Amino acid sequence: MVERVADGLQLNLGAEEIDLLLHLIGEVRDLISSDDPATAPLRRRLFPPAYHLEADAEAEAEYQRFMRDELVTSRLEAIAAVEACLAEGQGTVMSEAQVDGFVRSLNAVRLVLGTLLDISDDHDPDRLAPDDPLFAEHQLYLFLSWLLEMTLSA
Repeated sequence: MVERVADGLQLNLGAEEIDLLLHLIGEVRDLISSDDPATAPLRRRLFPPAYHLEADAEAEAEYQRFMRDELVTSRLEAIAAVEACLAEGQGTVMSEAQVDGFVRSLNAVRLVLGTLLDISDDHDPDRLAPDDPLFAEHQLYLFLSWLLEMTLSA
């Protein structure tokens, strides 16, 4: 699926897989740009606080004021680069910079999906019954995890 070539990494994904990734990455782009309070926990997972203690609330507010726009811009730029790369279709070769954006974007999708599925460190996909209403979503999470691992290994 992912292999190192002279110019970078080559993605050997089928059209359906590319379409799926484009759709999922697009949803994360929309989430990042959203102000909908209902999506706040998902955005918080993508942009976790730098200061966790209640006593540090002022420092956290300051951090968010200075860094939030830069973090959002960075994620959106990575997503745009990945979307352009994936739009080229099967056999796309990614440069090191594009691979970085791909890994970051793929991980963002995993973070959001993992939050929606309430996946924790003790997540065991083998204990999930095939008739579970969220079985397909868990399989998608596993596929994204596998693709991320393959990309990092390559």
